[in-house]
Amino acid sequence: MRFQRSSGVLMHVSSLSSYGGIGDLGPEAYKFLSFLAHGKQHIWQVLPLCPTGYGNSPYAGSSAFAGNPYLISLEFLCDWGWIAVDRIGNLAGRNGNVDFNDVEARKLPLLYEAARNFLDRGPNEEGLQGQWQRFEAFCTQETSWLNDYAHYAVFRRHFNTGAWTAWPEPLRRREPAAMAEADIQFAHDLATEQVLQFAFEEQWRMLRAAAAKQKIRILGDIAIFVSMDSSDVWANPHLFQLDEDLQPIRVAGVPPDYFSPTGQRWGNPLYRWDVLAETGYAWWVQRIRRSCMQYDIVRLDHFRGFEAYWSIPGNEETAVNGEWIKAPGKELFDRLEHTLGPLPLVAEDLGLITPEVDALRLAQGMPCMRVLQFGFGSAEAHNHLPHKFVPGTVSYTGTHDNDTTQGWWQKATQGERVALETYVGPVGLSPVWSLMRASSASVAEMAIVPAQDLLGLGSEARMNTPAVAAGNWSWRAPEGSWNEGISRGLADLVDVTDRDNDPLEPSAALAPVAATTASAPA
Repeated sequence: MRFQRSSGVLMHVSSLSSYGGIGDLGPEAYKFLSFLAHGKQHIWQVLPLCPTGYGNSPYAGSSAFAGNPYLISLEFLCDWGWIAVDRIGNLAGRNGNVDFNDVEARKLPLLYEAARNFLDRGPNEEGLQGQWQRFEAFCTQETSWLNDYAHYAVFRRHFNTGAWTAWPEPLRRREPAAMAEADIQFAHDLATEQVLQFAFEEQWRMLRAAAAKQKIRILGDIAIFVSMDSSDVWANPHLFQLDEDLQPIRVAGVPPDYFSPTGQRWGNPLYRWDVLAETGYAWWVQRIRRSCMQYDIVRLDHFRGFEAYWSIPGNEETAVNGEWIKAPGKELFDRLEHTLGPLPLVAEDLGLITPEVDALRLAQGMPCMRVLQFGFGSAEAHNHLPHKFVPGTVSYTGTHDNDTTQGWWQKATQGERVALETYVGPVGLSPVWSLMRASSASVAEMAIVPAQDLLGLGSEARMNTPAVAAGNWSWRAPEGSWNEGISRGLADLVDVTDRDNDPLEPSAALAPVAATTASAPA
């Protein structure tokens, strides 16, 4: 699918300087939308919005369908009358990185309190009647995943085992009698989880509407695999490569690469693609349908896994001893498009990409990704430089898995520094805006910059370091970051590179940087 030639910013919702110690869907999100609009940006890219599991990674969510309760704004719940203002007065402030333990200990109980208040008062209180009717409709419309997620969340909290595989056997295997008994025992808790999902849905719907009004599209992200400790695997074990004891037979990851000499053993259970095919890929149809309801554009993380995936024996500690196994990519995407129509998908095609992966992407009409930081290390990586781009490209200075551009520059080799300044000219202390200009001037359909690069931040602001388990996903923008000076700079960049207009011819698109690319790497 072709997209409007535009530019935008990558920043996860949790990175906003919202009140409560973590970014959320409240007032700061609307301020950020206003900043984007003033900067003539038309894309806000976010990471997966799912509830996070081990390590707080949005790519290791406990549901492929649910929203993360941490991202619900308590300020808006106060406005709705779900909780009194004085109840939220002692939360963490707007500055500093996310302390997930603190959020769980202080914010989460207040969210449950607000949800219980709504359950108690919603059916009868006149001011809540509209929301109550929407809540009942939400529960009906989303029953295919909502009930499973509510059970999973309640049992996980009740048994405090760390994973569903350690629950009592009847519930671990979802025996009907045990589930029916749990429905009675935990009825109010199950309804509370449904209310939290409804609150997330309401706030996300409001934010989406505000973004659309300002002509800002939300580019969302979905992980190809799901976490073993998730409602998806618990509710659908037959769709995954599990043994008779419901343990993974083989798991996902990637072989040794730029990020790790032993590869990355992600640990996600692999799909039984043959079983999924027998259902017409119904689970994937449901997942993509919901993603397209949540986002304007959907980025498929680890796209190459749809052509072939790295399969690691479940008892291996690293990803070294895996093997490539073919996946039914074309058949899957053909089914999705046949069922759902043309899809606004972007392929994350970084890493070891083969001609077969490229052919699959091109056959489906998906834009590829290019990352400017990668382009200066060797001649083999020059396809990440703007003069090599083709129109079906989404260009980044860096991604959530990279160091910030300023952090990368501070650690860059002499060869990388020479190559970059040969390409864009002298950059002084920072190459960020020069790279943003080169990206924006290119033929790429979308030019996206991480928020940390806009702020010129170093490695201390890095969002994630692949293959490192701790210390990730916690960065937050300091309060007041999104000022007029930055928005004016972005708007000027849009104007000078003609980024709001129809796609330019390659020669015209590169004209603004032509003077400094005469000796560019081939």
